Amino acid sequence: MRQLPALAQPADCTPAEARAAFRSGVVTPTAGIAPGRTQANLIALPADHAYDMLLFAQRNPAACPVLEVTEPGQWTSRLAPGADLRTDLPRYRVWRDGELHDSPVDVTDWWREDLVTFLIGCSFSFETLLHDAGVPLRHVEQERNVPMYRTIRPCVPARRLHGSLVVSMRPVPAHLVATAVQITAKMPAVHGAPVHIGAPEALGIRELSEPDFGDPVRLHEGDIPVFWPCGVTSQVAVMEAAPPFALTHAPGHMFITDTLDIHHRLF
Repeated sequence: MRQLPALAQPADCTPAEARAAFRSGVVTPTAGIAPGRTQANLIALPADHAYDMLLFAQRNPAACPVLEVTEPGQWTSRLAPGADLRTDLPRYRVWRDGELHDSPVDVTDWWREDLVTFLIGCSFSFETLLHDAGVPLRHVEQERNVPMYRTIRPCVPARRLHGSLVVSMRPVPAHLVATAVQITAKMPAVHGAPVHIGAPEALGIRELSEPDFGDPVRLHEGDIPVFWPCGVTSQVAVMEAAPPFALTHAPGHMFITDTLDIHHRLF
């Protein structure tokens, strides 16, 4: 297997520089890259399934806050002029009949003219504000992908799409939990406030050390696990509904837009 290049100074690069690096073959989770810029989940479905996703997102807005919906076949985004949705994410997933078929770094050869792409807000987008407020980001500190878990909470179904809520987890020192809640509650376009604090078993999570997506993260003494809605919920819905074809981002490997996070904050 060839060695993939690394992204130099991820906290200092611009969104365009990050996207160019991914286009050249860099593969890495995107937390902490181009801080202050909105990141997005990507899911592309054939046009005859697009209404299902739009309805699913409307009924489950915390997990699937829609930032943009493209025209069929369109691979550009108004959130990042000049970007290519087929090449500018670090890793993708190709789905056939609900089964993972491939995990490429470029989906140009998989692209279809009937694909409608949804860009869905990502919780990485509020991490800069958390960091600036003194809330530690353990997954960034430990150079890990954020841990994500399937829960026992059902989403509101929409036609053929259904499934359970997926959450991302960040360990937060107990004295900073209220700060984290207050900051993220003001950003509903990128998942907003946590859905649960502490007691992971109440969500059906047996072991924090065994996430369904991403990597386990070590909690420090005094940390409390805090859980936010996650856009990977849309991928679980695709897995359950098993459409004949779909493209998504790989969990934690997001589309970095040119949009400032602050534009999604409620004052």
